[in-house]
Amino acid sequence: MIVSASRRTDIPARYAAWFMQRIHAGEVFTRNPRNPAQLVRVPLDPDTVDGIVLWTKDPAPLVPHLEELTQRGFAWYIQFTLTPYDRSIERGLRDKAAIEDTFCEIAARFGAQHLVWRYDPILLNEQLDVPWHREQFARLCEKFAGCTDTVTVSFVDLYGRRSDPRFRAPDAQEEAELAAFIGSCAPRFGIRPVACCEQQSRLAPFGIAQAACIDPVRLGAIGGWPLAVQRDKNQRPGCGCAAAVDIGAYDTCTNGCIYCYATHDKDGLRAARAAAAHDPAAPLLCGSIAPGEVPREYPAKSLRTAQLSLFE
Repeated sequence: MIVSASRRTDIPARYAAWFMQRIHAGEVFTRNPRNPAQLVRVPLDPDTVDGIVLWTKDPAPLVPHLEELTQRGFAWYIQFTLTPYDRSIERGLRDKAAIEDTFCEIAARFGAQHLVWRYDPILLNEQLDVPWHREQFARLCEKFAGCTDTVTVSFVDLYGRRSDPRFRAPDAQEEAELAAFIGSCAPRFGIRPVACCEQQSRLAPFGIAQAACIDPVRLGAIGGWPLAVQRDKNQRPGCGCAAAVDIGAYDTCTNGCIYCYATHDKDGLRAARAAAAHDPAAPLLCGSIAPGEVPREYPAKSLRTAQLSLFE
């Protein structure tokens, strides 16, 4: 079983204390976002959990606990979204230079295999044009050389609540120009470019492969065991992720990114209320378990096929 923590919210940045409480308790409870009445208990023991994928824009609050995760026997890596946008776009984050330094510090302590850099989503406006993205992407590639082996990119999708007059998606010509630059720039710094949920027919000619953000190969290499994991059929077309159980909740992230798909109101009031009511000792990230409510047991099992030998 692979644990995703989390596509739905930034657990490392906003709920690190709760996450470690759940690690210590050996279990976590979550609700199905499509059916909140469906409560699920997920075990969090290293014999069952084959890996943990941590999604974040700033893992600083969790950094002091990463060594403990390793010592407890968990394989983990970070999907680290690090864009050059300022607080007009990503309103609740620390100074970006400091976050960039955190990226490099984690790599120095734990190795590049524990970090996947996400330059995601790529959006444009009058100031954030194609030359600006080229300059910033090259700068970050140079800074992160040796700190990661992969960069994941995607172009912003303007649908529903993501539509905003403050940014736009690139047109076909801009997308092709940026894809060509990314595909040639990143490898010069030893970084493989991949794309998340994009049509590969558009990006493959530029040397950008399909991403597997939940990557059993990476987790197997970190943990020292091969994993027999199926592709996640519940994700969007073009997604290369393996199946995983997500322990987060929508409308709980207070990073304040104006392009966010995981918060349902643009002013972030729902997330602010959820964060204010959050209890780090609770079994659920938000909300509570009603008296008499019986959780369903998640069908958790290890998917390791064999233990790798150091002598093979």
